[in-house]
Amino acid sequence: MFNVDLTILRISFGAMEICKVHIALPVLNESRNLPKFFDSLAKQQLQDYRVVVCVNQYDAWWDRPDKRAICEDNAKSLRFIQNLHDERVTLLDKSSRGKGWLLKKGGVGHARKAAMDAIAQTASKDAIIVSMDADTYYPESYLSSLLAFFKEHPKWYGVAIPYYHPLPEEASAARLILRYELYMRYYALNMYRIGNPYRFTALGSAMAFPVWAYQKVGGLTPVQSGEDFYFLQKLTKAGTIGYSVSTVAYPSARFSDRVYFGTGPALIKGAAGDWSSYPFYPAHFFDEIAVTFSRFKALFATTIPVPMDNFLQQRFGKDDIWAPLRKNYRDVAHFEKACINKVDGLRILQYLRFRKTEEPFQNEESLKDFLYRFYDKELTDELRQLLSALDFDKTPVDDLNSIRDLLFRLNASCS
Repeated sequence: MFNVDLTILRISFGAMEICKVHIALPVLNESRNLPKFFDSLAKQQLQDYRVVVCVNQYDAWWDRPDKRAICEDNAKSLRFIQNLHDERVTLLDKSSRGKGWLLKKGGVGHARKAAMDAIAQTASKDAIIVSMDADTYYPESYLSSLLAFFKEHPKWYGVAIPYYHPLPEEASAARLILRYELYMRYYALNMYRIGNPYRFTALGSAMAFPVWAYQKVGGLTPVQSGEDFYFLQKLTKAGTIGYSVSTVAYPSARFSDRVYFGTGPALIKGAAGDWSSYPFYPAHFFDEIAVTFSRFKALFATTIPVPMDNFLQQRFGKDDIWAPLRKNYRDVAHFEKACINKVDGLRILQYLRFRKTEEPFQNEESLKDFLYRFYDKELTDELRQLLSALDFDKTPVDDLNSIRDLLFRLNASCS
């Protein structure tokens, strides 16, 4: 399952086996970012780490004039990494002519998987895989904080690491990333509030997990987009993951269409005035999810109504999706776990989109109502004044940033 061609190997496997921190780094069109990235690694308090870098693109891009610049940039990245002469770095060449991905079998998901699989082949079971991106800043205590986290929680399957987007200088670009980050934080806070197991925020640049957990869930599924989301979902179904650690990743707020959804596509759509995929669902939508989850134990005895019934019946094409689970799981604990696995993070997101078609709402009002209802004591007079006139298109960037910082602090208090 974890069979990787280590095209260029600059690392001692003997040393790799005893190293406790291993970094998986996908690279595409990142030659300008790599010097800063490796400089940040050189400044890490923990220097006993290893890095597997997968420089990648589709092989057919070499013959496409509109993609040739990316291929040439990847060639620069290969030369840069080779010239590091660092035995801690393993280079996977999936970009040189004849070595790139085949069409429909590539992308960042495959690159992350290739790097992680290479680590899983050689590292010790209790070593940590740290998923990083070249355009993200990592503070000096980043790796040491993650190692300490897993020493404290040796049986946990992973951690979704706190994040914070540095703002671009251009006000219009800053407004876009703030709008997107506010959406992500609002969503996560509602999921924390209702105690939902799928309350992680998935960023490929900000997650870590032990090798044994990676192997136990069968590794990362290399979808073209959202591989980080689906992987954290797999970890959540298998065991406990964390949401708070004493460090922060600082991802780039750049426009990118390399994947179908995520930060880059969100900013591109937002710049065109389309935020339809990133709404602030009213808090009572999440309450309906909470009620549904709270009735899983009772559903073991008999089928009773839950708020998500109409959606689940349409999604699965059955009037009663619980009866087959009762047949397959003979005790309430396993039945409840099966329900949680069936109504997972993807189904929850689909349900919220389903509810959006049934009940219109206004984004700014959803955010304000949420904060007034659940975090009223956290609101200063200044924040109340900002919220009273909140308009994502018109509120000054500094004021939006103040609201973002409030949600960041609230996220940090969740565990």
